[in-house]
Amino acid sequence: MTGLSVRGWATGVGALLVLVGTGTWVMWPPGVDGRLWGEVRPVIEARLAADSRGSGYGETVPGIRARWFCRAEALELAEHEGRVRAGVNTLCMEYGARDQVLLECGGGRYPQVVRLERGPDDGYRVVSREEPPDGAGNAEWTEAHFGFFAEHATEAPMSAATLETAARAHFHLPADAPVSGC
Repeated sequence: MTGLSVRGWATGVGALLVLVGTGTWVMWPPGVDGRLWGEVRPVIEARLAADSRGSGYGETVPGIRARWFCRAEALELAEHEGRVRAGVNTLCMEYGARDQVLLECGGGRYPQVVRLERGPDDGYRVVSREEPPDGAGNAEWTEAHFGFFAEHATEAPMSAATLETAARAHFHLPADAPVSGC
C-alpha cells in the first residue's frame, strides 16, 4: 500500500511540474531584447516628443516656455531583416516653468505600435506609429494590435517621475522644485 501511494504521489508531483512548466512557458511572452530596446527606445521617445509639439495647452500660455517630454516602455519587441515592430506603452507630458515652479500643462498615456527601419547610418528611424482611436474602440484596437499578456500590460500605470526630473533639468530648476498645474 505504501509503495502505491508513493508511486501515485510521485506521478502527481511529476504531472504538476509538467503543467506548471508548460503553463509558465505559455503564460510569459518572450523577453524583450535589451540591446535592441536600447537602440530603438531613444528614437521612439524623440519621435513621440516631436509629434506632440504644437498640441499642448502650455504652448499657448503667454510667459510659459513649454516642452513635451515622453517615455516609452516596451511590451513587445520583434526584429526581422532590419525592421522592428515595437509594441509600447507611452507617456507624454507637457511641462513648462515659471517662478522656480515646474508646471504640468497636459499629457497622455496610451499604447502604440511603432515600426522602425535600420537606416544607412546603421541607426533606426521611425517609419510608422499606430495608436488607439479616440473614444470608443480603444479596447478593440488594443486587443487587435497586442498579444494577450502585452494587451493587459497596456493598462499598467506609468510614473511621470523621470519626466519631471528631465523637465526640471531642462528648465534649470532645483531637483525639488514643486509641480503645479499650468
